[in-house]
Amino acid sequence: MQRHLISAADLTRDDAVLILDTAEEMARVADRPIKKLPTLRGRTIVNLFFEDSTRTRISFEAAEKRLSADVINFSAKGSSVSKGESLKDTAQTLEAMGVDAVVIRHGASGAPYRLANSGWIDAAVINAGDGTHQHPTQALLDAFTMRRRLVGRDAGLGQDLSGKRVTLVGDVLHSRVARSNVDLLHTLGAQVTLVAPPTLLPVGIEAWPCEVSYDLDSTLPKSDAVMMLRVQRERMHAAFFPTEREYSRRYGLDGDRMARMPEHAIVMHPGPMVRGMEITAEVADSDRCTVVEQVANGVSIRMAVLYLLLGGNEPAVTHTRPPVAHPSNEHSAHTPFAAEEK
Repeated sequence: MQRHLISAADLTRDDAVLILDTAEEMARVADRPIKKLPTLRGRTIVNLFFEDSTRTRISFEAAEKRLSADVINFSAKGSSVSKGESLKDTAQTLEAMGVDAVVIRHGASGAPYRLANSGWIDAAVINAGDGTHQHPTQALLDAFTMRRRLVGRDAGLGQDLSGKRVTLVGDVLHSRVARSNVDLLHTLGAQVTLVAPPTLLPVGIEAWPCEVSYDLDSTLPKSDAVMMLRVQRERMHAAFFPTEREYSRRYGLDGDRMARMPEHAIVMHPGPMVRGMEITAEVADSDRCTVVEQVANGVSIRMAVLYLLLGGNEPAVTHTRPPVAHPSNEHSAHTPFAAEEK
């Protein structure tokens, strides 16, 4: 893997599968009485959030603490940023503190890339969402959830999502989740279809590695997973559709529409959900909806990413089968569980 995680498009198939497989091992920690590993003891990680967040920030913090890292939470509100301090000055302050990794969420697309390539800071940078650009760990946790549900936990190890059909519905224009998922799912071999009003599709969509449809009802029977996207009104400065009722009628997922999906198909949502807008309460509370699983899986995925960027580049295997020798992999025992196994 590369030193930073800025975009889902930067991940190769092998990188992505390695993260998913490592996350399977990390998920087992959640079943233990003591949910903690010594893997990143002595490492300092800063959560640098310039935008409001609940799930992502708490998920990263939980992942960092389960790996025994020292955690610093930085919020732009109430900090020097609110007084006009630049990203550069903030980064140099963190550099002076000797941090090992920065998890950054920023309203400006490209801010994590700038931080990682500026020379301002000598630390790993993980993008926790930048503007309407990318949210790679969200795409990874979504793929992890799909692989668990559609392939199986044990059967899925080492596997990608080849042949799976995934439909993303809603506000693609303002969605970094949509962009990241299209990139990663394509890398993992899935067939992706975007369904949205023409006004909520970005310019240049024809160059994306996916299909585009304006008819939700025709795509549902062919979908293995359907991800509903929130209409991001906070990023809208114009009227993109006539009324909420009209949007829900054409692009909302209710019980009748869910019944048209294959029996094995799942419903996903990156959150926060707006019940009654893009998804009804009946669908959100059904057994087919994976929203709560996605939150839990997010901790495992972020533990895997942090481990691979800061702890080592070996798969987190539990030696249930003999390790495979590899010329560039002489330290296969250095898994996050090695300290407990000795």
